[in-house]
Amino acid sequence: MTPPEAPRSEVSPRLRAWLKFYEELGLAPVVRRPTHAIVTAETAEHRQTAPVAAREEAVRPTKPAALPIIKAPAATTLSLFEEAPARAKSETLEEIRADLGDCRRCKLAPHRKHIVFGVGDPRAQLVFVGEGPGAEEDLQGLPFVGRAGQLLTQWIESLGLKREQVYICNVIKCRPPQNRTPERDEIEACSPFLLRQLDALKPRLVCALGSIALQLLMGKAVSITRLRGQVFDFRGTKLIATFHPAYILRNPPADRDVRKDLQAIRQLLA
Repeated sequence: MTPPEAPRSEVSPRLRAWLKFYEELGLAPVVRRPTHAIVTAETAEHRQTAPVAAREEAVRPTKPAALPIIKAPAATTLSLFEEAPARAKSETLEEIRADLGDCRRCKLAPHRKHIVFGVGDPRAQLVFVGEGPGAEEDLQGLPFVGRAGQLLTQWIESLGLKREQVYICNVIKCRPPQNRTPERDEIEACSPFLLRQLDALKPRLVCALGSIALQLLMGKAVSITRLRGQVFDFRGTKLIATFHPAYILRNPPADRDVRKDLQAIRQLLA
């Protein structure tokens, strides 16, 4: 007498048939413990109701599962590491720039004239992070030197500081064609250098200019209209956001909101 054959995909019914067969003969079968757990609808339901200790004992993987790659929730956002990489703690801005080199890590490289790395005091207490270079920045290789840059300089001076006393950089280092919004693969290729810059600078305060910079530093899709002026923690550094100067040039009435944000920045630096 033999139990009915079953296809490989129906291991549990087949096993039950064998157990019933041996029970009818009055025998206690010796069952070899499988090396890999086979999850069926029945076993999945059992896992949900069985005690945690029993579930852990039932399945012990031979090696730990690989950590998942954290993906961004939106095309213009990225998730960030909770802690700075160990190597960045001893890096200088010069070393990071040398590592960036004549960067060809994304599709923006063939269209640029200059890489726009960043400029300012390497010991600055305040860092401004924008979105990306524009036409004038691409020509000069310096961030925020066009009309938006002139407005940013006015904001800095209203804080009682000179432009040379802060540090200014962008999420991406190369100008997107027609100043379009940076795409996800471009941000993923370039943002590690921004994070290393911030780790090397160790400022007291980072100010994100615009939604792209804020979403990157927050690690999720957020609304700058709702969160501007509020203070957050960014890897041990205070983070605040305000509108991008280019947005103010297109929407002058929003300047009054920026003035409030600048007042908050002044208080944070006091």
